[in-house]
Parts: sequence; C-alpha cells; structure tokens
Amino acid sequence: MEYLVRFAQVHESFRKPELQALAELFGTEIDFLDYSQYSPHCIVRLPDGQAARNLISRSILTQGIYELWGSGTTYNELHEDIRRRTSSIWKDYESASFKFEVQAFMVTRSLSEQNDLIMSFSYLGFNGPIKLRDPEQTFCIFEDCDGGVSSPKKIYFGRFVSGSSRGILDTYTLKKRKYLSTTSMDSELALVTANLAHAAPGKLFHDPFVGTGSFLVACAHFGAHTMGSDIDGRAVRGKNGGSIFTNFQQYNLVSGYLDTFVADLTHAPLRRSRFLDGIICDPPYGVREGLKVLGSRDGGSKEIRYIDGEPAHLQDHYLPPKKPYGLEAMLDDILGFAAETLVEGGRLSLWMPTANDEGVGDLEIPRHTRLEMISVCVQAFNKWSRRLLTYQRLRDADIKDEVHQPIQQSRKSVAAGTTANELNVFRKRYFEGFRGRAQRSD
Repeated sequence: MEYLVRFAQVHESFRKPELQALAELFGTEIDFLDYSQYSPHCIVRLPDGQAARNLISRSILTQGIYELWGSGTTYNELHEDIRRRTSSIWKDYESASFKFEVQAFMVTRSLSEQNDLIMSFSYLGFNGPIKLRDPEQTFCIFEDCDGGVSSPKKIYFGRFVSGSSRGILDTYTLKKRKYLSTTSMDSELALVTANLAHAAPGKLFHDPFVGTGSFLVACAHFGAHTMGSDIDGRAVRGKNGGSIFTNFQQYNLVSGYLDTFVADLTHAPLRRSRFLDGIICDPPYGVREGLKVLGSRDGGSKEIRYIDGEPAHLQDHYLPPKKPYGLEAMLDDILGFAAETLVEGGRLSLWMPTANDEGVGDLEIPRHTRLEMISVCVQAFNKWSRRLLTYQRLRDADIKDEVHQPIQQSRKSVAAGTTANELNVFRKRYFEGFRGRAQRSD
C-alpha cells in the first residue's frame, strides 16, 4: 500500500535515514517510491496501516503519514487517479465525520482558493458531519510548487493515518532544561540520533563523552537504559545543585538512568565483552582546547603524591595528568571500543567534524572491519560541517578480510607531532579559516 510522508523541512539529509532506521527497528519493509530532499513529500510503500503507524510514531523529522489516494501534475489528473485507485472504498467513509485540509509548499493559498479546491472533491460523496476538531477522518490536499510559481508541479491527496513524535520537541527543548552547558546537543538532533541508533526498551546504551547527558535523555525517552562517562569530572558531578540525574528527574525518566562515571574512553573501567546494544556520542572536536587523554606526556609512571597524609589521587578534587590526543586517533579508538563491546546488530552513532571544501574534507570517514557503515548524515554550517555516522556491529560469521588482526583496528593516519594543531588537522584548518587544503603527514 502506498503512503505519503509529510516531512518537516529541516535536516534534509537525516530524514530518509531516520525512516530507514525505524523501519528496520520495527521489522517493516519500506520502499521509497518518490523521494527528494528538496520536497517535504515522500511516497513510500508499506505493508499496511499498522506498519505506517509504527513507523511514524517515533519519527522526529516528519509531521505525519497519509494513505495515498491519488497524485497528478494537474487537478484533472489527480481526480482521475483518485477515482481509479479508491472509488471502491468511498462508501467506507460515507457517514464518518471529516474535515479537509490544504497544505501548499512554497506557495500561499487564500481561504477562498482553498475552499474552491476542497469543493472540487464533492464527488467523493461524504455525507457525514464536518468537524474541524477531532473528526473521525482527515483528508488533505498537498501541493508541491517551485518558489515564485503558483501552479503546482505535483499534487497529492491522502487520508490521515497518524502523526509523528515531533511534538515532543517542545518538552525536551534546551531552553527549559535544568542542567546543560554550551556544548549540550540540540534536543532535536539528539532524538534523531537515538532513532538512528535504535534506542528502545530492553536495550543498554552508553555515551563515553556524556557531557550533560543530552543523548542519555533522548535514549531513555525511547525506553532504553543508559549510562555514560566523561573525562571531565565537573560535568559528571554537576554544579549549582544540577547534574545529569537532575535532567532525568525533570523528564520523569529516572528508571532509564543507570549511572555516570569519570573516565576517558581509553581507560574506561568497563569489561571488554559484548554487552552494549548501542553507543551514541558527540566527541570533542578539540577546537577550543586541544584534545586530551589520561596519561603523562613521557608515558612513564609518576610517584604517588600525598596531601595531608592521603594519596592525592584518592581525594575528591584530584585532577589526573593528561596528555595530547589526536582527533583521528580518538575516532579510531571509538570504533575499536564499539567493536569490542557492541552485541551483534548493536549500533554506534558518532558525530565527527569535517571541512566543506573537500567533500569529506581532510578527515576520512573512519572504518572498522567489524562495523558496517549504515548511514552518513550531514549538518552544514558556514565553512565546515559535522557528520552523523551510524555503524552496525556485524555478526562474527559475516566479518571478512580479518586474519589475525587485533580487534582494536590499527590507526591508518595519525598526524605526527605533539601540539594540538599537529595532532588535529581539523583544528588547524578551523583557525586558518579553511583556506586551501591541509598538508597531511602520511
């Protein structure tokens, strides 16, 4: 059966991957019959109405889904297509209360124009009461126009099946959140990321760069159990009476919160076994300050320092030594950690920065032999972008071209040097204004 999906016209490169991820999560086959990132209308084929409701119920980047009754480039074509497709079911809606809507993209229709369009559908023979609030059935006319052209290039007509979860954005907006920082992930993109990673009841999700917990909140909203860690103990412990746990209390999601702890990815006190259903993170890009990892610059151990007779590293306000860390090394470490800890079919959703002028830019999209690339979504800014990369843990039986290779994949291209710019080509290009192409030291 064919359905029309009405998208919100935002984050265009994320919309199709979100629907594909949700279809896989619900075990539903979906065929994209007509899709363009420049249009808010998408035609898909789904098994039935229940599959359509399941698919759209969790979607953040759509507004609703409609049973497609017809389409055409003119209203004469549209009416002819409606008769051909649906004349046999008109009687099913003959006495139901109903209303009509007109949604025009890139053009404005006056009330009199909308009324004329609606009256052209009188042949449907609906005799039930018209109810503008809570009708039994809602029918919608969709016009897709080019800017500045009043005549539509495509027209659709459909029966409303179900709305999406886009309404929750007001609940989770950062403007109302009790504990956040300047780097807290936007709630809309956090929820979309959770969808791409298949957060769901009965699953365990981890964020190794947890910050103020935006991703944990998003995953818990969809029913997952969550935990997180961060090298910055101040973010984990909270401030001014607020903490990550405060956000879970605010949204009544306490049952989805397991714990957070202070650690960096390379020293996480987690067993290296396959127990995570998902990993979701937005690691630091090292722009404001260079990336750091626990350890000393010379790699050697240090003598224990004592303060008031107690080892300094056991005291509450202890700050462990840190050393510079490369961005590419960090990305490879994240994939290695995911390969070690994700169950088969578990997903990693990872954000990474890149320059705009060279496509993917100077940072290659990281790969791992045990992780399958599922989707790449792009959020563009002025001269740079960030990409949301989603991977899926392969079954061991499906892993190819891996002979006596350690699970922590070797780093293919780590910049030489010790300074923040030498270790992070993206940071260097950021402060250069992305002029020219960075020189690599492969």
